[in-house]
Amino acid sequence: MIELEDMHKLARELGELLRLQTLPLAVKMIRMEDHIPDDAQRPVRDMGFHLSFCQALSLSRRKGLCIAETKLDMWCFEPVVGLGLEKPPQTFLRGYNRYPASASSLEAAATWAKNMPRLDYGIYRGVLLAPLGMANFLPDIFVLYAEPVKMTRIMSAKNWLDGKDISPSISGHAACVYYIVPPIKEKRWHMTVPCGGDSRRAACEDYNMIFSAPIEVLGDLVKGLRFMYNQGVGLPLDVSLAPEYHLPKSYLEIGQSLGMDWLK
Repeated sequence: MIELEDMHKLARELGELLRLQTLPLAVKMIRMEDHIPDDAQRPVRDMGFHLSFCQALSLSRRKGLCIAETKLDMWCFEPVVGLGLEKPPQTFLRGYNRYPASASSLEAAATWAKNMPRLDYGIYRGVLLAPLGMANFLPDIFVLYAEPVKMTRIMSAKNWLDGKDISPSISGHAACVYYIVPPIKEKRWHMTVPCGGDSRRAACEDYNMIFSAPIEVLGDLVKGLRFMYNQGVGLPLDVSLAPEYHLPKSYLEIGQSLGMDWLK
């Protein structure tokens, strides 16, 4: 189990290696409301209004706030259902929140609703989030927003660690559900893209993607990024458009074995 001090150090290094423009986040599902830390801000109680979950995430990563939300703090119902804070209503499962505004048929809308990732109902009462580098709790997952070039660095670190790729789940809706539920439920590295709400209601940048993973792999990710950086493939990129650029020895040898005879 990672210690808080180590998590804070790794978060700082993560931000430096990826040159992140906003803070990476710690996210924890809360089983009982009295487990919420006293210093966590509650939107309705402390701010005087409800917040969609994507808006709470945006405030935390931009302003460094620790925020806790229960069902009663949320403005959008999809994370209430996706995070298992309530059972999915039949009107949702039948597709009525998507059809006709954003689905060609009720059947298409119902298919999307039934496939939206969900945590089991009855386990959690709320969700807690704070910047990863200063959170006073151990999260279930960590989340960061970054450009595709930085996501490529993350994928390269994953390839270096175990040779495996990251399988994303991408939807045009409910991005907050898509980057919270899979890494918690399936214990895996995950990538997705912002949804319309993330862009229009939470000011997510047009060029960003979203990465999330179980907190247990934070050290492995930083280790992989550090190795890649030391190999000269970190950020900023060393860009060259020169033809017939230098190839590693292994590339030359394998290419020549395929009959790609560059050396005359």
